[in-house]
Amino acid sequence: MRLARLRTLAALLASLPVCVAAQGFSALVSPPRFEDSARPGTTYRNVVEISNLSPASARYTLKTADWRLDPQGAAIFDEALAPDSCRPWVGLEAAQIEVGAQGKRRYRFEVAVPADAPAGECRFAILLEGEPETVRGSVALPVSGRIGIIVYLAVGDAAARLQTRVMAVQRIDGRDLPVLEIHNAGNAHSRLEGLIDGTDAQGRKIAFAPSNLPILPGETRSIALQPQGDDPATPAPPIAYPLKLEGALDWDRQRLELDAVLNR
Repeated sequence: MRLARLRTLAALLASLPVCVAAQGFSALVSPPRFEDSARPGTTYRNVVEISNLSPASARYTLKTADWRLDPQGAAIFDEALAPDSCRPWVGLEAAQIEVGAQGKRRYRFEVAVPADAPAGECRFAILLEGEPETVRGSVALPVSGRIGIIVYLAVGDAAARLQTRVMAVQRIDGRDLPVLEIHNAGNAHSRLEGLIDGTDAQGRKIAFAPSNLPILPGETRSIALQPQGDDPATPAPPIAYPLKLEGALDWDRQRLELDAVLNR
């Protein structure tokens, strides 16, 4: 699984000078995301490895948070307990840890799923925060770095049910791209995978891959289809509309069939 490296400082005012890159928070977590399942009445356990990349010992605070996704797919964390939160099931190894310079620490957590838990998805984040440091500028502010480790835990027979609602062309990062509006009528998240075959108005054959954004239960999300080059070093080809798309995308051992012609 990919490693997630974060070198950020939060809660900065726009009036402060841009000089925060030298601040001390420098951590790496592996994996940055857990996607797993558990049965009611069992305890799920796992470990995240925390690395301190700085030349000095670092103290970190760890706690849970609920989260949601904004329209662009970025996680927004909320430490207040949501009405349907599963965070009361979660146990963390320690609220604070210290990791030596250039050191690593295996950090344990568990989720005690109640025996009467309904089928669904337990979603929460483990927030790893560095100690506050003072940034000097027109105003002296304490700031700290943060990493959110995302956990998806499917309980029982929870599953996604994805449905295509709209197919259209939208302007994204300066390009006109095919976009699917996908609704998840299930009770667990999923992501679309695979390649779709496209033929544009000039007869060019183009393969399209969906963005990897998660689609949460009850959510409708826009998923862009990105044209692929022949290899990673080759830029994606231009698209002349109308564009014919056909094929299928995969999710959780199921398939989403596509057969459409899109115009700008």
